[in-house]
Amino acid sequence: MSKLFKVEVGGRDLTFETGRLAQQASGSVLVRHGESAVLVAAVMSDDTREGIDFLPLTVDYIEKAYAAGRVPGGFFRREIGRPSEKETLTSRLIDRPLRPLFPKGLINEIQIIATVLSGDLELDPDIAALNGAAAALEISDIPFQGPVAAVRVGKVNGQLVVNPTNSQLKESTLSLIVAGAPQGLVMVEGGAGSALEEDVLEALFFAQEQLKPILAKIIEMREEIGLPTRPAPEPPHHGDLAQKIEAFAHDRILTAVRIPEKKERHKAVAQVYQEVLATLGEEALGREKVVASLFKETQKKAVRKMVLAERQRIDGRSFNQVRLISGEIGMLTRTHGSAIFTRGETQALAVVTLGTPSDEQKIETLFGETFKSFMLHYNFPPYSVGETRPLRGPSRREIGHGALAERAISQVLPSAEEFPYTIRIVSEILSSNGSSSMATVCGASLALMDAGVPIKSAVAGVAMGLIKEGDLVAVLSDILGDEDALGDMDFKVAGTKDGITALQMDIKMTGLTREVMAQALTQARESRLHILSKMDEVIAQPSPELKEHAPKIIVITINPDKIRDVIGPGGKMIKQITAQTGVKIDIDDDGRIHISSPTQTAADEAIKIIRDLTAEAEVGAIYSGVVKKIMDFGAFVEIIPGTDGLIHISELEHHRVQSVTDVLREGDEVMVKVLEVDRQGKIRLSRKALLPVPEGYVAPPSTERRPSRAPKRRS
Repeated sequence: MSKLFKVEVGGRDLTFETGRLAQQASGSVLVRHGESAVLVAAVMSDDTREGIDFLPLTVDYIEKAYAAGRVPGGFFRREIGRPSEKETLTSRLIDRPLRPLFPKGLINEIQIIATVLSGDLELDPDIAALNGAAAALEISDIPFQGPVAAVRVGKVNGQLVVNPTNSQLKESTLSLIVAGAPQGLVMVEGGAGSALEEDVLEALFFAQEQLKPILAKIIEMREEIGLPTRPAPEPPHHGDLAQKIEAFAHDRILTAVRIPEKKERHKAVAQVYQEVLATLGEEALGREKVVASLFKETQKKAVRKMVLAERQRIDGRSFNQVRLISGEIGMLTRTHGSAIFTRGETQALAVVTLGTPSDEQKIETLFGETFKSFMLHYNFPPYSVGETRPLRGPSRREIGHGALAERAISQVLPSAEEFPYTIRIVSEILSSNGSSSMATVCGASLALMDAGVPIKSAVAGVAMGLIKEGDLVAVLSDILGDEDALGDMDFKVAGTKDGITALQMDIKMTGLTREVMAQALTQARESRLHILSKMDEVIAQPSPELKEHAPKIIVITINPDKIRDVIGPGGKMIKQITAQTGVKIDIDDDGRIHISSPTQTAADEAIKIIRDLTAEAEVGAIYSGVVKKIMDFGAFVEIIPGTDGLIHISELEHHRVQSVTDVLREGDEVMVKVLEVDRQGKIRLSRKALLPVPEGYVAPPSTERRPSRAPKRRS
């Protein structure tokens, strides 16, 4: 039987319908928000995947073209192949708050598929999809320790707005997606225009209040129609094996993890593990995976205790201390901009490429094609962590990290009018030990300055960590990879000296207080300012000029009515210009022409040709023209390619002229002055206005009769 549950959020209904669609799934919900409709189905297999130590959860968000009344592009006219970047990022967005809420030890395959069936032009379906996934899990028989819900928060005209429309987001200084449980926030993703920490904190806890009615409605759904939950896996019983491992390894682990260098530290920890196996002897035979799991738990507890009780970090730093920073620019001479940013053992190489407007990325979205003039791509090769694995396409993690860094940098880029280039940044992670996405932000900022891109301000990022047990709290700046693995929060904050431009937070615990969040944001700001000061030592301002090999783009503006003259019949003229000069030309409908050239000389040549093709006569201007046609009443002279004007016979000489041919012949070059351009575009010229006036000359009465024909225009 179909059931409908409704809750009002931000003045709009968010409805959950279940019992009518996808009834063979473990749990399914049709979520409606505005005109968006998203069907979310969750299924858990009956069989377990033995031999694994992770949750085999798969989340797929799919946008169907029919949802917006469109036929897909491409040869096959159907949705095939890799998911789009938007689909990948939304799939990650759904996965991140859900994954920590499954019981530990669950190894059944779980698949969540969110399909957009109807799309709203003003409301992104991602919020509906995330809430639908949470509701589908909550009413299913899948063991899930929810509920969880999500909202988007914007700030329009100084006021916080829940689930703003796309139109409102264009005016918003803040855009955050916040997911939370009854106990507190679990995930944050978004960007801002150099927002103050206090404003971000206010937005987060505003979102927490807005989540409460959604969470209450999902709980109501579970209580009314929820299926009996399958039993969660019981914690395995290993007798006194855990105690033996802890007794032997605890102090040895603490000695090993205090080694600052990652590779040596991991070797030392691995050596302790081998000693554990040797000590256990036959008791460990056939139970190596169990021993490894218990050893990791011992290591996690030991290090967390060291941090909280001894107030000491793995590499000996204080809680708010950032690792050693270095930077270098201009290492790659052939590229348009490059920088290496190193923080501790994390190192990113950022490379900038400048392209023309035609290099923009065309993106097929749910509602048609859009164009993107700034791209940041993040690559994480296996050698960056000392591993070997096959190289494939970018992973979801790489796409997500690139999107986070792109969001941070996009806030400081110049406008298209100020800098008419397509910008691509590629970040190659050369070495990784924590916060490679934030190293990407720093490296990208340095590389943009090296390239001469007039960014508004430098941008830096830092990853914050948290370890909390009871009343003991440790907020850690610039976390290592090992600290990320054993901590309770991964909080990435990027921004300028003035405020935050992007942030991402994943929380593995519940009950995060406002005070702890405020401390994390304050500590992140202090770390960010320190990093920015170190970056200023490398390069403080964008280079005044572009690199030698960067394309030179010059923007000129012509009368839109003249665009056809530049293009020519069938594109003949524009092809001729590009072939003759070697430049690349992009023309906007508003008359702006972008000329991209490897040299200034070629650009100047192309500009001259275009100016000649599109020039318009100016009253009072003097031109050197060619006589094209002789008439009884005067001569038509081409003063601009394709544009003729008339010299009336009375304007040839100061004295009376009996016949035009007494003064001019077809093909003669003649200097003329423009006397008038009337409303019909007819141009009246004078030759005598440029001749010296004879002594004692008295101008005769005008006998000029205007011709009825318009000046000839050729293209």
